[in-house]
Amino acid sequence: MASLQRNLISILQAMQTSPSLISTIVKQIRMYQWVKNLLIFIPLLLAHKTGDSNAIVQCVIGFFALSFLASSVYVLNDIADVEHDRAHPRKRYRPLASGALSISQAWILMLSMLSISSLLCFLYMPLNFVAWLCVYACATTLYSFVLKRIVLVDVITLAGLYSLRMAAGGVAAGVEVSPWLLGFSLFLFISLAFLKRYAELRDMTEREMPTVAGRGYHERDANFVMMAGTALGFVAVLIFTLYVNGPQVQQLYSHPSRMWFICPCLIYWVSHLWLTAYRGGMYDDPIVFAARDYPSWIVGGLVVLIAISAT
Repeated sequence: MASLQRNLISILQAMQTSPSLISTIVKQIRMYQWVKNLLIFIPLLLAHKTGDSNAIVQCVIGFFALSFLASSVYVLNDIADVEHDRAHPRKRYRPLASGALSISQAWILMLSMLSISSLLCFLYMPLNFVAWLCVYACATTLYSFVLKRIVLVDVITLAGLYSLRMAAGGVAAGVEVSPWLLGFSLFLFISLAFLKRYAELRDMTEREMPTVAGRGYHERDANFVMMAGTALGFVAVLIFTLYVNGPQVQQLYSHPSRMWFICPCLIYWVSHLWLTAYRGGMYDDPIVFAARDYPSWIVGGLVVLIAISAT
């Protein structure tokens, strides 16, 4: 622990003397990817516990614990993938691939992020939450070194990691995560994982490369990936419609029939993302893309308004 503290102190001292290093570190830990970890708040919102201050605080701390852990894995992944990233048209500008950050600095940064996450968990979070984070750390590390190179297994793993975030959020908020929510999220996130691979295949085709670097997909897989991904996205919407008819919705909402209006919003959103990717406009992770996409914000706002009106 003492060595980890010294590593963290050395980074903080370097940041004080070099403002440019701060922006380099922010890029390297991919802070923009933290938007994915907002999924940890979903069980809290769906359980209508937004008035529970203790649950909110626990979710906020859990969000940062998960985010720092995720950043440590991103750094580790970049260390392992540095050669592949240098051959990629956009990833080659990442700090480690471009040489703005050395391998030794990246290792110190990774250990520092892991230390902060561990400290937050040790001081504030319940053991069940820590267990979920351990599963996340093991799964993401295994994904970085092995699973991302195995066709189909990679997208299922990615979807599982998204669902895991919500399961951890349920533990942090002290609420039971509905099997309907886990089923809906699993199919939706498999669709989004396929969408990420489809965008990579589109990019690969434009650069006239036979395979995606560091992945197991080939150019001719694009049609299958698109068909499987779109179908699974609509299966997720189907699961949501079944959930709307369930007893949970009847108990939580005063006007449960209004929840049906969310269905066309979801159909539009899934179609919009896939159409954007088909037209070659998807370059980011789909969740990150949605966070910057105006139609996605409009759909999200409509879903929130419908849910409020149904409450």
